[in-house]
Amino acid sequence: MTGTLTIAGLGPGSDALVTPEVTAALAAATDILGYAPYVTRVPPRAGLKLHSSDNREELQRASEALRLASEGGKVVVVSSGDPGVFAMASAVFEALEQAPQWQNISIRVLPGITAMLAAAARVGAPLGHDFCAINLSDNLKPWAVIEKRLRLAAEADFSIAMYNPRSASRPEGFGRALALLKDAGCGERLVIFARAISAADERIETVTLNEARPEMADMRTLVIVGNSQTRRVGRWVYAPRQVR
Repeated sequence: MTGTLTIAGLGPGSDALVTPEVTAALAAATDILGYAPYVTRVPPRAGLKLHSSDNREELQRASEALRLASEGGKVVVVSSGDPGVFAMASAVFEALEQAPQWQNISIRVLPGITAMLAAAARVGAPLGHDFCAINLSDNLKPWAVIEKRLRLAAEADFSIAMYNPRSASRPEGFGRALALLKDAGCGERLVIFARAISAADERIETVTLNEARPEMADMRTLVIVGNSQTRRVGRWVYAPRQVR
């Protein structure tokens, strides 16, 4: 097998936040696969085939990428942010586990800047102490699991980065998450709504959890709930390094 498979993170949106390593992989690729909005970020050129698919076709996409690489292609699977954070790296290895005939393919994972880290940098250092990331989509896990993890994260006093907070098909989940955190005693914590980070329509708003409303988020929004000691200093938000 002379082909290769690269799983690459395109960062949160701006081309300036794509790493040089990822840029080089895209330039050498024969095939790019990914969710349609991410594939459109890759400029077409001679000798490059772009394969777009729906966001719920991760395993099919991963299997197709493995097949193309087995046939000698220089294949790149793209994700936004980092491919290992709620993205395509896990899907590729899940598909690989089911297809032992492809396990000798040369595979590498190239990290990218996550929405979580890009949003945190915009506002200061809200992830400056212990934190966790929770995907609020219940497409691949039961809502009861999400609620349990939110409850335990609040109890442990983590800052919480919440991905995929509110979609058109499941608008009620984010409201339930906010209510759960309020019931857990987090009402005075600071909450950062970071929408379209690094894109032209970027918007950031910081409020307390008691002031937060479900309609303040959509699928392009990354939400960070601070821990109990997260504070403002001027226009900045940060979590102190020392726990008191």
